Amino acid sequence: MKTVVVLAGGPDPPTGFALPAGATVIAADSGAELGFRVDLAIGDFDSISPETLASIERIEQYPPDKDATDLELALAAALRLEPQRILVVGSAGGRLDHLVGSLLLVAGDSYSGVQVDAQLGAAAVHVVRGGRALYGEPGELISLFAVHGPAEGVVTDGLVYPLRGETLESGSSRGTSNAFAAAVARVSLARGVLLAVRPSGSVEAGSSS
Repeated sequence: MKTVVVLAGGPDPPTGFALPAGATVIAADSGAELGFRVDLAIGDFDSISPETLASIERIEQYPPDKDATDLELALAAALRLEPQRILVVGSAGGRLDHLVGSLLLVAGDSYSGVQVDAQLGAAAVHVVRGGRALYGEPGELISLFAVHGPAEGVVTDGLVYPLRGETLESGSSRGTSNAFAAAVARVSLARGVLLAVRPSGSVEAGSSS
């Protein structure tokens, strides 16, 4: 699977994370400080050291006054590479507005044709459209959140509390604090988009459409 990794930065990046083999790596500004190799850095570079910036061969610099975050610009560059998967790597801490904006962003319609995952600190996030199989540990927590509108016809298999064709409303806590009942959980929906959030999960455990 052709993968583009987008480095989002932040104060508590994931530990022990390894880049997928053959992935192209795009850094959103201070994401370049995470210690991974970088193929392209994008942003206004207001939060990156001059030394790190000078070490990157390809950059796209934007003015500070712009209508998109550095992460959104990096994701747009990732889409231009026509990947099958985009993996966002960064922090679950730092500014709350940045975190909320990032989660809403990756679930946006612009990325509907790509498998999108994120490793944000110790948490794994999977964007679910149509259906996906998610791999975890029995007992591991997982929450399902409808974003950008209701998620209709939600069906789960392999979770402790199953859903059988139900609707999860955006803004509802109905899908919070479920758990894996087996090593593989399948989540499908007829319409809408879900964020599957695993507070102590790893995207390296795998997932599939």
